Amino acid sequence: MFDKVLVANRGEIAARIVAVLRARGIRSVAVYSEADADAPHVRGADEAMCVGPPPVAQSYLDQGAILEAATRTGAQAVHPGYGLLSENAGFARRCAGAGLTFVGPSPEAIDAMGDKAQARATAAAHGVPVVPGSDGPIEDADAASLAEHLGYPVLVKAAGGGGGIGMQVVPRPEKLAKAVASCRDRGRSSFGNDAIYLEKYIERPRHIEVQILFDHHGHGVHLFERECTLQRRHQKVIEEAPSPFVARTPGLRAGLTEAALSAARAIGYRNAGTVEFIVDPTGRFYFIEMNTRLQVEHPVTEAITGVDLIGWQLDIAAGAALSLRQEDLRVSGHAIECRICAEDPDLKFIPRPGPVGRFEPPTLPGVRVDAGIAAHQQVTPYYDSLVAKLIAHGADRAAATERARAGLDAFVIETLVTNRAFVRGVLDAPDFIAADFDTGWLERFAKGR
Repeated sequence: MFDKVLVANRGEIAARIVAVLRARGIRSVAVYSEADADAPHVRGADEAMCVGPPPVAQSYLDQGAILEAATRTGAQAVHPGYGLLSENAGFARRCAGAGLTFVGPSPEAIDAMGDKAQARATAAAHGVPVVPGSDGPIEDADAASLAEHLGYPVLVKAAGGGGGIGMQVVPRPEKLAKAVASCRDRGRSSFGNDAIYLEKYIERPRHIEVQILFDHHGHGVHLFERECTLQRRHQKVIEEAPSPFVARTPGLRAGLTEAALSAARAIGYRNAGTVEFIVDPTGRFYFIEMNTRLQVEHPVTEAITGVDLIGWQLDIAAGAALSLRQEDLRVSGHAIECRICAEDPDLKFIPRPGPVGRFEPPTLPGVRVDAGIAAHQQVTPYYDSLVAKLIAHGADRAAATERARAGLDAFVIETLVTNRAFVRGVLDAPDFIAADFDTGWLERFAKGR
């Protein structure tokens, strides 16, 4: 096992990784921008180094500065968390070149799933169902004929995209050219890749994902599924494990989990990863992408399985064999995660950076809070608006929901504008209680408040 690990991230996930390292007796190195000098992940780490000014490109995405920090502090490994450099194959290669272990999959696996068109082709070649669409990136001149063949509505997607970035639904032919141009521009600016591809748009789907773990000895397991259907602008807001839709659809879990393992085996995957699917109202599922990293919503899986995913990431990266056996893994109860963001639901959810007054997470049975800020700090405009995640675990979905409600009610956040009241309202909605929703439901709910 490692003696010292550098955490190449910020916010709640960096604070969580630092806490796991401390619990394992491993020294931690935090990196921070000038705007995050007093952040919780910096306070909690054994050592910390500033890697640049506030803009993310000049600090948390500055590979040279981060590698220099790792080298200067004597770190043996780099944990990238999620986002930022976590799915950057070039950074993983640079870590290896500097004699550092990248806590994640190989650069080749990141590349294989990083290009969404290539990932789709790989999945299809190994028997994993994919949404009808183009076989790979397409030229602008071919978009119209392919869209007609697929039938509207269609989905235009940036090949290098992820997290809903560079993706647009096109309801009719006259909207196609503008969407293609927009997705190319977004792919170029966000990912350095302007390739796009087309898929048939599946109407009123669920978004279900499967957590997997693979070691370097060929052994892998799934840790069941998560329901990630409640999202706005392709960004998840509330997640659950297990999925209530999967639970009431015979055979769906077995199909999803085997498909996820097949996709991972197809690229020789190692470490933690998530395979994402959309599921139509009949229970037919389709692969959409694989995230070759930890997910924001990983705590709900930890809650229902008792498995420390970050701990296993570290162990696998250090070469340990995965001692988990599929037959021994069980779903225990139900878990719900609520993302609390510095944004204003009354103003179309625009980000609302600003000062934080009192910040007192609840201390209630079955409630966990992963936070990236503390009292009397400042939420800056430079980064994602997520400030905390509240995770509630109970014996069943109703119990988990009630604990989530209690946790949100008891959470003291002063001064800062957040979406907490909005999320609390979702938990009381009849459709949520009945688990009767699709990926467009939350948008409709927000407009109808």
